[in-house]
This record gives sequence, C-alpha cells and structure tokens, in this order.
Amino acid sequence: MKRNAILALLLGAAFALNACATVKGAGKDIQSVGQAGEDAINH
Repeated sequence: MKRNAILALLLGAAFALNACATVKGAGKDIQSVGQAGEDAINH
C-alpha cells in the first residue's frame, strides 16, 4: 500500500512539474488549487 502511495505521489509531482514549466503556469496552478480548496471549504 505504501508503495502505491509513493508511486502516485511521484507521478503526480512529475505531472505537476511538467504542467508548471513556466512561472506564469505555476502561478495559475497554485491559484487553481487555492480556489478548489476554498470551494471545498465553502460547500
């Protein structure tokens, strides 16, 4: 089970790093995560 969690974390990090190739892209990604968290708290 731990192995699957670590693998999922590494894959997620690889996709996130790939998506955040630029500073502007990283800012948008961080903003979208913040918005999703805010939505989850408010609902």
